[in-house]
This record gives sequence, structure tokens and C-alpha cells, in this order.
Amino acid sequence: MGARTKARKRALDVLFEAEQRGINVAAVLEERLAHPGHQHPLPEYAQQIVRGVVDRWLELNSIIEDASTSWSLERMPAVDRNLIRIGAWEILCNDEVATAVAIDEACDLAAELSTDESPTFVNGVLGRIARDAPAIGSTTASATDDLAGD
Repeated sequence: MGARTKARKRALDVLFEAEQRGINVAAVLEERLAHPGHQHPLPEYAQQIVRGVVDRWLELNSIIEDASTSWSLERMPAVDRNLIRIGAWEILCNDEVATAVAIDEACDLAAELSTDESPTFVNGVLGRIARDAPAIGSTTASATDDLAGD
């Protein structure tokens, strides 16, 4: 497993933990950085992903809702929802990651960590986001105050 793949998985862990505990994602990130426990320190790229997702929380959720024609965010499995947030952030906000790589990585993690149908679902949603990215990426605003668990 490559360094960025590991970082994506660790970022997913932070997003998933915050959701399951019902607390702010940024608070979980700061807790992990201050007290890593028995885990290795959080990789820099994992921190960048989590901060990026937090910075664009409302925007990403809106984009995901628009791209997911038959599932609301609340109906999605938690792992899928957070993998799609990570993939959407990489597609829309991180020029260092190719769109195909962001989608493939999210699908691979979905295959490993979620349901049998998850890779296809994640691929479809992220594919629509990638297709529509030029139109939606420039017309949205970021927000950091309304995060999961706030």
C-alpha cells in the first residue's frame, strides 16, 4: 500500500470516527495530532485531506447530493459517504492528484472497507462529480462552521 493510499485510509478513519462519535471533524483531527496513542502519527497528506474536507464541508456535501441522484447523504453508508468526500476534495481541490487516481483509490478503499455494491456506487458518484467539476467547482463557497457534530 502506497503512502498516499495509507494517508487516505487514515483520513477516512478520522472522518468516520468524528461521525460515529457525533463530534466535530476538526476536533478529532486535533485530538489525533495531540495524542496519537498506539497509532503512527497521522501522515501529512491525511491531515491535508481532512483539513481540505473540513474547509469545504458544505460545498462538498452539496456537490455530493447533486451527483448522487438516488441517495441522500444520510442514506449512504458512512464509509461510502466519507470516501466520496475525500475523492470529491481530491478531484475538485487537489491539482496534485489525477482525477482517475482519486476515483480508483476511493473505489479500492470502498471494496476493502464497505459493502459489495459500494465500489460501483462510489465510482458513479465521483464520476459524475469529475464530469461536472468545471461547472460546479467555480460557483461554490467554502464554510468551516457547520461541520458534522457541530
